[in-house]
Amino acid sequence: MNDETLPRELASGEDIFVADGAGGKEIPIFAVGQDTVLDDLPLSAEQRNWIKAVGFKGAAKQQTLVPGPDGGIAAVLLGLGGGACGEPSGTSELLLGLLPQSLPSGSYQLSLPAQDPTLAAIAWGLGSYRYGRYKTKSGGSRCVSLRLPEGADRSLALGTIEAVRLGRDLINTPASDLAPADIEAAARELALRHGAQIDVTVGEDLLAQNFPMIHAVGRASPRAPRLIDMRWGREGARTVTLVGKGITFDTGGLDIKPPSGMLLMKKDMGGAATVLTLAHMIMSQKLDVRLRVLIPTAENSISGDAFRPSDVLNSRAGITVEVGNTDAEGRLVLADAIALADEEAPQSLYVFATLTGAARSALGPDLPAMFSNDDAFAAEMMSASVAIGDPVWRLPLWPGYDAKLESSVADMNNVWDTPMAGSITAALFLKRFATKAQRFAHFDIYGWRPAAGPLGPRGGEPQAARALYAMLAREACQ
Repeated sequence: MNDETLPRELASGEDIFVADGAGGKEIPIFAVGQDTVLDDLPLSAEQRNWIKAVGFKGAAKQQTLVPGPDGGIAAVLLGLGGGACGEPSGTSELLLGLLPQSLPSGSYQLSLPAQDPTLAAIAWGLGSYRYGRYKTKSGGSRCVSLRLPEGADRSLALGTIEAVRLGRDLINTPASDLAPADIEAAARELALRHGAQIDVTVGEDLLAQNFPMIHAVGRASPRAPRLIDMRWGREGARTVTLVGKGITFDTGGLDIKPPSGMLLMKKDMGGAATVLTLAHMIMSQKLDVRLRVLIPTAENSISGDAFRPSDVLNSRAGITVEVGNTDAEGRLVLADAIALADEEAPQSLYVFATLTGAARSALGPDLPAMFSNDDAFAAEMMSASVAIGDPVWRLPLWPGYDAKLESSVADMNNVWDTPMAGSITAALFLKRFATKAQRFAHFDIYGWRPAAGPLGPRGGEPQAARALYAMLAREACQ
């Protein structure tokens, strides 16, 4: 794996935060709302006149540079609007993520107290991200850093920023440089860093170890499929298992996608990137959990050995599956991994996958669908996710649609033969393989930000990782 696939080391935070003990004077940032009285800010009369002259009203996202008497920048004003909402959700601190890409080079500091200083620091770090691996021109040497806001948890902020950068870098990397072996390399590097145990089953060994559906999906590609199994944490702690879909490119198989449908299929491993992001957060903050990460990873390619529509596949769980559509391959590889996870009856089993276009039709790209058998968890998860600007929305595991997966020749089909309720039937398919886990939750994510926003540019996004980390951290303290 090319080292550029993984993010730079952020232990010091020197690229986005002013180093501890560094001298010098930082330019103040005033984050103000529409109800802020500008006369209360420590600015001169001439500077207040400037603010009025340029029409700054404190509207959300509005920015103004305030000049000093020497012609330099004396202050920065960032408008927060009239409420406490970021974009698309969360507190107004999230709007701070707009500044790293718009401010001139220099060192800055927040000069008004933040409601949530750690979230403000995270927003700054996430807004600083750019994916430049394939850019042959650097575009200049801008260096914009922030003094860590007073009261911020430095470890949590840096751990979160680094984890999200890892996930974004993986999703943004094209399939030419990110095969199943590269997903394995990223997982091994993470395991080495945190002292986790890792085992990987590759190629024909998948059949010998009873992972027939992972093998069937990946066998047409010259890049061997595999199952990654990582463990970390003390025995006896609360068991948390993460399963992430790692399809490094999806042609659709013999039910081939049209060209427009393949343009973003490098991101079909977004579930794998998300569980690695979340695992990095958990391990870097040393949450007291017994963590297991399972990533079934393969390419859904076309060759003479590709699996076919109407094939009947065996599964690890002993359930036979008729293939109604080879483009519904993600649920097949996930099913074998979920069945393995379920054998240990974990207390919590969380699945992440870029699984269905139906979820995007229902909720759009910014709002991942969440399915869960735990009502209290689902309600709390929705609330926590919105508060930090990493929103999810619950859809039902509606039992009335379960029968739609029946097959006349096998135990079940991998699709319902209508275009309706596709995200729900996909979730029900996965749930059939999780019969022992106490809590089951599946996140049908898009894994991509289609337009730039305060928390990052257009590109890969490990959606719901920050939100679920917040829930797990809360539970670890109970």
